Amino acid sequence: MTPDELSSLADSLRAAVLLDPALVRLDDDELESHIRTMLGERTSSSYLSISEQVNIVQQVYGSIRGLGLLDSLMADEAVTEVMVNGPDNIFVERDGRVTRLDVSFESARRLEDIIQRIVGLAGREVNQANPIVDTRLADGSRVNVVLPPVALDGPTVTIRKFSTEPMTMKRLVGYGSVTEEVAELLRVLVKAKYNIFISGGTGSGKTTFLNALSNFIGHDERVITIEDSAELQIDGVENLVRLETRNANVAGTGEISIRDLIRSSLRMRPERVVVGEVRGAEALDMLQAMNTGHDGSLSTGHANSTTDMLSRLETMVLQASATLPLEAIRQQIASALDIIIHLSRLRDHSRRTMAISEVVGYEDGRIVLNTLYEFREDSVSSQSVVVGSLVRTENPFLGTEKLRLAGYDLTI
Repeated sequence: MTPDELSSLADSLRAAVLLDPALVRLDDDELESHIRTMLGERTSSSYLSISEQVNIVQQVYGSIRGLGLLDSLMADEAVTEVMVNGPDNIFVERDGRVTRLDVSFESARRLEDIIQRIVGLAGREVNQANPIVDTRLADGSRVNVVLPPVALDGPTVTIRKFSTEPMTMKRLVGYGSVTEEVAELLRVLVKAKYNIFISGGTGSGKTTFLNALSNFIGHDERVITIEDSAELQIDGVENLVRLETRNANVAGTGEISIRDLIRSSLRMRPERVVVGEVRGAEALDMLQAMNTGHDGSLSTGHANSTTDMLSRLETMVLQASATLPLEAIRQQIASALDIIIHLSRLRDHSRRTMAISEVVGYEDGRIVLNTLYEFREDSVSSQSVVVGSLVRTENPFLGTEKLRLAGYDLTI
C-alpha cells in the first residue's frame, strides 16, 4: 500500500471505532486487540508488512486512548526532546540537533484534545483562563503547554523526555562530562553534606547532573525533593518524600508554589532538601534552609556562568524581599552555598562541566569564589568538535571544615 492508502486505512479504522459505543467502552488491552482484528479483516485481500500493521494499530489506538502522534515520538529512544509549535510544525531533538518532521496532527482541535489528556492525567488544568502549565507524563517526562491566545500559532507543547535509566556519575564520566577524579571529589562532597548548587543554560544538563549527584546521598537519610514537575530519580533512599507544585484552579485558588513546599519541608525533619530548580522568590527560602542546619542541600538554576548565577540569586532574593540590603543578601548567599558547579552546552552540542568553584566568603562587598576545576580545550579542538577536559587549578581547597567533621582526611 502507498502511504496515502495506509493513512486512509488508519482514518477509516479510527472512525469505525469511534462510531461504535461498545468499542469505546472496552478496556485498553481489549480495544487494541479489537483494532488489530479489524485491521486483519479489512486487509485480508492485500499485503501489509508486520511493521505496517503495528504502526497502523498503534496510530489508531493512540489517536483514541493514547497521545496520537506523540506516542511514536516518545517511543523513539533517539528522540530527547519534542517541540510542537501548533498542529503542523513539529520538531524533535536527536543527538543534540533539532530537525523538523514531515508529519502533523489532524487538526488543532485534535492537538488540544491530546493536551487535555496529558494535563488531566497529572491532575492539572489548562484553559484560556490558565493557558500556561508545567506538568509531566506518566514516565516522568517534563511537559510545558501554552495555549492560544498566548500561543499565536496554535497550541504549543514542549516535552523533555525522561530517561528510563537513572543517571549516574559513572555514565557522566563515560560521556566525558566529568573525570573520574572529579566524580570521586563530588561523591565525597555530597557525603560530607556540602551545599551544592548547579548552574547552567537551557539544555545544559542541570537536572541530569543533579540526578547523578543525588545518588551519592546516604541510603539512611531522610530526603525531601521539591520540583515543579517531578523528574528526579533518587535510588536507594527509603525515607524519601517527593513534593510537586500545583497551579491555581480556574477560580484562581489552590496554588501551591515552591516557596510553600520549601517552608513545609522544613517541618518534616529533613536531613537534606533537594530543590529541582529555583527561578524566583523561592531562592530566599532555599538559602534560609541551607543556613538553618539543613546541610547537604542540592539545587539548580539558570545562568551563563558561575558569577552570573550569584547575580541571579541576588535578583531572585530581591523578588521575595525588596527591602533586604544587598550586602545582607550577598552575605547570606556566601554563608549558604559551599560549591557551585557550572555546566554548558558547547558549540558541538556536547554537554560539559565548565567549572567547579567553592564559595569561600564575603569580602569588600562581593562574594569570593575559589575555582577548583575549569574546562580547558585542547589544541586539537575544531569548530565542529570540542576536545578538552576539566583541569585542576593551582588554587588550594579552603573549605575543609565539613570534610573534617565528616571524618574525611584527604587532600583536594
